[in-house]
Amino acid sequence: MPLIEPYRIKVVEPIPITTRPERQRALADAGYNLFNLRAEEVTIDLLSDSGTGALSAAQQAAAVSADETYAGARSFYRFREAVADLTGYPRILPVHQGRAAERILFTSLLEPGQLVLNNTHFDTTRANVELLGCEARDLPCPEAADLDSSEPFKGNINVAALAKTLAGPEGNRVGLVLMTITNNGGGGQPVSMANLTETSELCQRYGVPFILDAARFAENAWLVTQREPGYRHRTPREVARLAFALADGCMASLKKDGIGHIGAVLALRNEALANRCEMLLIATEGFRTYGGLAGRDLDMLAIGLREITEPEYLAARAAGTAHLADLAAAAGVDSVRPTGIHALYLNAGRLLTHLPPHRYPGHALACELFLAGGIRCVELGSLYLGKQDEHGTLITPAPYELVRLAIPRRVYTQSHLEYVAEVIAEVASNPTRVPGYQMVEASPLLRHFNSRLEPVPASPTGQAR
Repeated sequence: MPLIEPYRIKVVEPIPITTRPERQRALADAGYNLFNLRAEEVTIDLLSDSGTGALSAAQQAAAVSADETYAGARSFYRFREAVADLTGYPRILPVHQGRAAERILFTSLLEPGQLVLNNTHFDTTRANVELLGCEARDLPCPEAADLDSSEPFKGNINVAALAKTLAGPEGNRVGLVLMTITNNGGGGQPVSMANLTETSELCQRYGVPFILDAARFAENAWLVTQREPGYRHRTPREVARLAFALADGCMASLKKDGIGHIGAVLALRNEALANRCEMLLIATEGFRTYGGLAGRDLDMLAIGLREITEPEYLAARAAGTAHLADLAAAAGVDSVRPTGIHALYLNAGRLLTHLPPHRYPGHALACELFLAGGIRCVELGSLYLGKQDEHGTLITPAPYELVRLAIPRRVYTQSHLEYVAEVIAEVASNPTRVPGYQMVEASPLLRHFNSRLEPVPASPTGQAR
């Protein structure tokens, strides 16, 4: 069957069409940091799938009838019902976005010096752990190291390493086991139900809280129905409920699989922990029935949490990402396989072999995609994950140099994705012309958001200096 979006487009917005000289000036003014670009300078924005989705007619209708009462609004109870129906957790706290849920949970649960174990922490998650004086430790499964293999669940946590840590001398330091579904920092790869079950059993055995970072719970559930034997007869919603049942709670940015522009949730089983979180929420976010959100946001999220698990929608979204991956491969650009859903992760290190890690090949490819066609995306390589000294000099490179093209929900059509593929092919036709980059200004925390860089021209032999 041909790729078809399972919806009609009722509202449209013009997108900027710019020239290469205009893009060159814009990128230089931004300090060669794509986060600093203005929206009107970007043609296809694949920087993030967070808060960038398109609202449905049902969501917009719900917003009109929302209740903006400060305490006890009807909108909150509709939101709570939607989250409870999905997760089964008794205590549900709305917050304004995912990093607020992280801050509230970690502050209420962790003590300085403790360990947080994860399949792969994402940037703000790691930052919120480290700001409390704790250690964020990644335990990706061994299969994640092979970017090209067809292993279906490379997002899994390394259960053997988890068991060894919990049983070992550091076991008393573990304050939390966190599982990110899907594993965004690990190439958008899913986590299997078998892996979730084993992790849950280990956490129960050692008395350690087990929490899901469930920003993309529906996409993980869809991939389980497609790849894990025993779940192919289940609906995505049924699989999601089974996953939530294995954990002690979840935090989720609903700017992803809630299809909202703002909002998140912290949902828990433990009453004492939930009470501590609620007190901090009231002090820093807003009353417990709105958590920093407007009633219209709560109502739109309640609708989005139901729409997101529709099989037809998830099938089309997965097919679109796979189609883009196939087109990129045909142009000679590899990506992390098997393809996930929310993003395509290009292997910049393999394409730009003339650039060493200290010239940030992932960032270089991201910049070149913008210069060639106005596409904004972000690297997940040595700029983001590498270790640097206080002067911004790279000491330890990232294991891989990837570029993430995050696809907003219900925003771009097949023709938009095919345009992206054409730009990828143009860059890939002459990769040695792509310059490397060096740091000009570095930030001690979350440097990929705040740093400024400048290009370093290649030598006459095509190698970066």
